[in-house]
Amino acid sequence: MPRARTELAELVAFRSVADPARLLRSECEAAAQWLAGTLRAEGFQDVALLDTSDGTRSVYGSLPGPPASPTVLLYAHYDVRPPLDESAWHTPPFALTVRKNGRWYGRGAADCKGGIVMHLLALRALRAGGGLPVNVKLIVEGAQEQGTGGLERYARAHPELLAADTVVFGDAGNVRAGLPTVTASLRGTVLARVTVESSRRGPSADIHSGPGPFGNGGTDPMDTPDATAALIRTLASLHDSEGNTVVDGLDGAGSWRGVPYPRKRFRGDAKVLYGVDLPGSGTVADQLWARPSATIIGLDCPRAGSAEDARALVSLRTSPGTDTGRAAELLVAHLESHAPWGARVRVEIVGQERPFSADTTTPAYRAMAEAMRLVYGQEMRVAGLGGSIPLRDALADLSPRAEILLIGLGEPEARVHTVNESLDPRELERMSVTEALFLWRLRHRSPHGSCRS
Repeated sequence: MPRARTELAELVAFRSVADPARLLRSECEAAAQWLAGTLRAEGFQDVALLDTSDGTRSVYGSLPGPPASPTVLLYAHYDVRPPLDESAWHTPPFALTVRKNGRWYGRGAADCKGGIVMHLLALRALRAGGGLPVNVKLIVEGAQEQGTGGLERYARAHPELLAADTVVFGDAGNVRAGLPTVTASLRGTVLARVTVESSRRGPSADIHSGPGPFGNGGTDPMDTPDATAALIRTLASLHDSEGNTVVDGLDGAGSWRGVPYPRKRFRGDAKVLYGVDLPGSGTVADQLWARPSATIIGLDCPRAGSAEDARALVSLRTSPGTDTGRAAELLVAHLESHAPWGARVRVEIVGQERPFSADTTTPAYRAMAEAMRLVYGQEMRVAGLGGSIPLRDALADLSPRAEILLIGLGEPEARVHTVNESLDPRELERMSVTEALFLWRLRHRSPHGSCRS
């Protein structure tokens, strides 16, 4: 663990921010080089820096196990979200800092540089205990948070590189610290760019708000239709009065059957202000993991009185079992049909990712359940994840019989993607031992068996 803390501090110090506007390529390159050097020092073979089509680099290496043993692919990523308001951090975001509560603070500590260290600790434990029981491949992505799909395209162009019998994504986490959890469900994603055209066109279409027929502070009932107002009305149609996501024709009544998420605990985890109601009907787990949700993740509003278009970026998370292509068609039809005042709306689908739901009765899940029981002293919980992981689609297509599991260090107190992100070192230790025991239990599984994802 002291070595793990030193390595994580070195990794956190790289400002490998996933933001094209603020991408520090030298920092990302330095992080990738550090990882490649670490893998070589650990005895990894075929260590390579993969140049992907989005201009970033991923790091790959392999460790051989016994002949005819199954192959396990371990995944993590070294790119991180921007630190946001650095003045709101209690300690510098790119300096791993131990505070009085014992947690280790820094951007990427949990998501997902801590996941890299978790994989390394598990492999070291196995090698110190007699050797690897399986073949191991390790891939560390450089653009997961950007969602640009470079590694996904690279994997499809080189199908044998990441082929495996079992895949472990180290990019999830327990529902709370000390409660062992495997994520077996991911929502899909439809990303749409919505444009409401201005109702006026021409070189002199702009109007000002001073004296004259278009003045009156914007309150004149004869004002021309406003693109921003029409966009807001269109986007508002995606939620009903209770806050449920509504897309015409899309099922929004799913129920979650895994680990529950009490409303009181969720309010505390999400830091919801007193007196603010949680939107939507059903349970918190239903809303997070079993039902669609539409979020406005970007707005481009023209200045008042201009003849410019108004735009928004809409992220629709789809529930497991939903056909993402069909959901995209329904989203386009819904937005186009709910535009007010005859406003002209264009909807462009700019990204799609399929949802995922695993069979948790298969050998890999049973091995994970036993490992978690031994380490934590309690039964494994099964949870979902509201987001998605782009590479999962490619791996599921390339190795359709591979079992895919998601574990990690991102429990609620970790505050991933926000200020003051942190890691509980006890979780790092427990999850590293869990992963080591899990890999040990896979040694008797036949390669390319009948398991499915």
